[in-house]
Parts: sequence; structure tokens; C-alpha cells
Amino acid sequence: MRVRPFRGYRYAIGRERDLGKVVAPPYDQISPEQQELLYALSPANIVRISSPRDADGGDRYAAARATLERWTAERVWEPEQRPAVYPYHQTYRVDGREVTRVGLVALGQVTDYARGEVLPHERTHAGPKEDRLRLLEATGADTGLLFMLVSDQGGELLAVSTPAGEPIAEARDLKGERHRLWRVDDDDTIARVQRLLAGARVIIADGHHRYETAVEYARRHPGRDDKLMAFFGLEAPGLTIFPNHRLVHRVERFDLARLVASAAPWFEAAPLTDPASYRPTSRAPAVVTRDAAVVLALRPAAFEAIAWPAGTSLAWRRLAVSILHEGLLKPCLGITDAALDAGTQVEYTADQAEAVRVARAGRCQAAFLVAPTTADELVAVVRGGDVLPQKSTHFYPKLLDGLVFHRLGA
Repeated sequence: MRVRPFRGYRYAIGRERDLGKVVAPPYDQISPEQQELLYALSPANIVRISSPRDADGGDRYAAARATLERWTAERVWEPEQRPAVYPYHQTYRVDGREVTRVGLVALGQVTDYARGEVLPHERTHAGPKEDRLRLLEATGADTGLLFMLVSDQGGELLAVSTPAGEPIAEARDLKGERHRLWRVDDDDTIARVQRLLAGARVIIADGHHRYETAVEYARRHPGRDDKLMAFFGLEAPGLTIFPNHRLVHRVERFDLARLVASAAPWFEAAPLTDPASYRPTSRAPAVVTRDAAVVLALRPAAFEAIAWPAGTSLAWRRLAVSILHEGLLKPCLGITDAALDAGTQVEYTADQAEAVRVARAGRCQAAFLVAPTTADELVAVVRGGDVLPQKSTHFYPKLLDGLVFHRLGA
């Protein structure tokens, strides 16, 4: 992949290092309540550009453009003097231990998937891409970091992403996790980064809609084929993937006993007394309702008996979400691919305790607790030319918008 340094736009350059009041999660992770909170944090919060509110009687995209123009005119946000790349560290807690994920922000060239330089792992939908394209056309501001994974077996990317000295910016996200950014503008380091990534095949972890939007923007604006990306090594510490548990609604005549009986040829049921503490495996999801919970363990000979979609690989079929969808949700509950795509019967949460609470409170018919997709499983499916089922991964923590951004054509 071709990568380039860039003159990053940053908030209060040389004046403020703590940017907690102006950063935001990715646009698709912001609830209406969080959007209001971010607006209240600061009149310079990046959410006003990345996820602007609906304007009263006006155009939200034009409002974002006017806000950005005002910010730059008043030097609230302004560009660096020299192009640079930006080491980016995220320090967070998972399973009671502190972990730091180390990456590097640069501009990466966007190309059609057919070229094989960039590999997706999920399908996209037209609505979000139309929204992102309209915003990009209106503002010319590339605010959203793509989370990109690249093999780094020798640890060279990790080394160039670990600079000496203090960061130029840091912030806590809405979950309290710590994000730090450095700036590197020496020619030797930049050339080294470019050599490291020149022949890489890069996997999109988060940001498929924004990537495909950038491809379409480049088609409409030849020569503007760069996208703001953060590159992380597959082998480095900190690649944390949570599962997306399934919250099921609107299944006609849903009943747990009927589900267990329907699944009996393929799954053996066992009572589950403490679903919040259960750790699902790929072949043993759990089902939680208002009054009961069971583990449904795939019978040893049942894997081959599932009606797998034609053309899917063994790596794809072994995924926990594939077994859940193809072995339970579709044949036993009648939840089709169309319903999954439309979101009419299934919602998602990466928080297992929340999934259990929602089910126990009767706010869904059942919560299906599923095992996480591992990094090795992700790579095996993607490099085999397939994409994962919908909502197979929840990478944690999310990358922040607002530490640095890029203006197209700058």
C-alpha cells in the first residue's frame, strides 16, 4: 500500500495537550444521548463535523461545512507546518489487566478490493455510505480514522510506532480509556514506514463504509485517493475483539422450550444458572430469556449436518457466529439473512452483562451469548477470499475522531 505523511489538522496546536473535550467516538458508535453530551462538552468538539445534528429546517452537511470554515478561520483547528506521521497508542483495561495497543496514523491509498491490497471482512450498506459521501463532499474533511491490520512479524511497525518523548495530544474516551498521539516528521522514519507498508496486504478491521466512501470519492475526484488510516500490527499486543451478542425480537410464538426441542437434533441443552459469568465457546452459545437460561452445545456429529450456505469455506463455517446463525437463528427461529440485514429482529451488544440484563428484563425475547471471533479466525476467513457474517467482531477500544484529521486536497 502507498502511504504518505500529511499536514494534520489539530486542535489548539502548542496550546493544549488534553483534548478530552474535543474528541469523539466514530460516527456509527454515537447514540443520540452521546451526541448531545459531546455537543455540550465543547463548541469545538469534532462531532459537529463527523456526526452533525439535524439542523432545524437546514442542511446538516452545510452546517458542518460552515462550522469547519469558522474553526479554521479562527485557528481553533489548524494544520501542522510540516507533513508527518502520527504514532497512536491506546491504553485500556480488559479482563482486569492493562493493555496498550500501538499503531501509526498516516494517509493510505484507497483502491478497489479487486486489486487485493486492501481486504474487507464485512459487507456494507448503501445508506451509511451515502451519508458519509455527502458529508465528505460538503466539508472536504477526512475526520474518521480507519482501523487497519497488517502483518508485522518482525515488529518493525511496532518499533517505528513507539517514539521517545511526550505525546503531543492525549484524551480519555467516553469509557475512560486513554489515547495518546505523537508526531514524527523526520524523512528517514517516514521513508522507513513507507517501505514497511509498500508491499503489505491490509485488512480493514473497522471502517468499511468510510473506506468504500473514499473509493467512490476518488472516482469522482481523480488524484484524491488518500484516506486517513491507523495501522496496527496483527501480532502486537492489544488486538482485542469482543463478541456481539444477539438480542432477538419479534419471533412469532417464541418459546425457549420450543427452541430447545427444535434444536435437539444438532444441539444438546444444559441449564445455565449464571449466564453473566458464562464464557461461550464457538460450539456452545447460551440463550437467556426472562425466566431461564441454557447452553446449547453442538453435538459432535452435527457440524456437517448444518445446511451451510454454498461456497462458504471451512474457516467461515467454524466461526461462532456462523454456527449460531446457520444452526439456530435461521432453521429454528426463521430469522433470515434479509431480517439480519434489515435489523428488524436482531440487535447487538458487545456487553455480555447488558445482554443478560436486557433479556431478564423482558426487553427482548432472548439474548444469544456468543464467543468472540479470534484474530486468527478473522485472518483465515479474509485471506481465503470470504467475508464474515454481519456483526462478527467488535474491536475494542474504538479509535477516536479529533486527535488529528486531514483535509482532502491540502
